[in-house]
Amino acid sequence: MLTLISGVAWTLVYVEAARVGLRDRTYAMPVAALALNFAWEVVYAVDDITTGLSPQGVVNVVWALADTVIIYTWLRHGRAGLPGFVTRPLFAAWSALLLVTGFAVQLLFVAHFGTQDASRYSAFLQNLLMSGLFVGMYAARRGPHGQSLLIAVAKWLGTLAPTVLFGVLERNGFVLGLGVLCCVFDLVYVGLMVLRPGAGADAGPGAVRNLPVPSR
Repeated sequence: MLTLISGVAWTLVYVEAARVGLRDRTYAMPVAALALNFAWEVVYAVDDITTGLSPQGVVNVVWALADTVIIYTWLRHGRAGLPGFVTRPLFAAWSALLLVTGFAVQLLFVAHFGTQDASRYSAFLQNLLMSGLFVGMYAARRGPHGQSLLIAVAKWLGTLAPTVLFGVLERNGFVLGLGVLCCVFDLVYVGLMVLRPGAGADAGPGAVRNLPVPSR
């Protein structure tokens, strides 16, 4: 049941992030966390397919496909929130470096911990990173532009369920500690999306520094 709750919640996160990004012409997930998540999904989907397809493997494929849409929104609109000196080639190189780094991190986890432990430890660590970056994204955009309460709540529930499963029921202190930290940041983000401070001054992803929008 907890696995099902997590799977449904994270599917909502990805679908809603893709929808909001396309609607608001921005990206709705912090790009560093997006790169790690996409790499995680691809690495473990491939491993699952090669060793015997399972329901989790199918879910990983679905998540990876949804993440490709979010990646598209980053590639299409992400440069608008960066300083003017970030040219198209520089932006492309930076984006490629993030994706390569995401895959490198996942493979290093697998090499050191083995597939089962690596999938859990890397997932919770990048989850904590994402939780903090969502709060940072709200602050950088001075409001909820390119974000939604559904993303915030679903992200919280999608992390809380496996925290209970692996951290509490399986008594994994490392996972429990990371899950609790995720929960703290997730609830802060939910609070921001409910109270919406700065919403009236919201001017998009580049508003915090009044950056010039680069030419396309």
